[in-house]
Amino acid sequence: MKFRLFRRRLTISSPRMAVRSSLPWPLRWIAGALMLGFSAAIALWAFEVGQGLAGLDSHAKEELAQLRQEVLSLRSDRDKAQSIANTADSLLTAEKALQEKMMGQIRQLELDNRSLRDDLGFFEKLLPTGPAEVVSIRSLQAEVLSETQLKWQVLVIQPVKVTANFNGKLELTLQGTQAGKPWSMSLPGGPQLLQFKQYRRMEGVLDLPARTVVKTVTAKIMDGASVRSVQTFTL
Repeated sequence: MKFRLFRRRLTISSPRMAVRSSLPWPLRWIAGALMLGFSAAIALWAFEVGQGLAGLDSHAKEELAQLRQEVLSLRSDRDKAQSIANTADSLLTAEKALQEKMMGQIRQLELDNRSLRDDLGFFEKLLPTGPAEVVSIRSLQAEVLSETQLKWQVLVIQPVKVTANFNGKLELTLQGTQAGKPWSMSLPGGPQLLQFKQYRRMEGVLDLPARTVVKTVTAKIMDGASVRSVQTFTL
């Protein structure tokens, strides 16, 4: 019986045997990775050595250095051009602001000049032209602003030697045509009160009816029922 069992173990029908390594699988993975890394390092070293022997590595380094230098030069040129452009924009902005300021000053000077001329004309009209003894209209002006508006201005004076205030009224009458027919108009609300000692300037803007053509403007200075001065302005 024992012989049969021993013979069965030595024949094909004997039980299978499994040979296993005693090294754990994590260590086997690490060893494989080390082998692959070592092989890659050797291949890279061989490639670099081959490039050095062929003279390719030094040439590439020189081209790379040259390209870097060109990039730096281009960046410097770009920065200079940008600086010039910014300076030009600043100069244009400053010049534009200066021109606008000068135009504003010119307009203000023109307004001041016009105001001075008006004041000069006004005071020239105050100068006596003769031995006037009563209040009189020194100046009457009228200007058509638009088809429906008219501006008027009256300057009234009395002699300096008269110390009493003048109390009266100003009547203003417009005459012309409306739609081809005779037309006239007075101040809205009637004559205006007029009180002054030496001179008085009165002015206003009147609204005109449509299709009206003003030909004359007449001003009267009334002292009660008496007419002290009359003047007519023709447009």
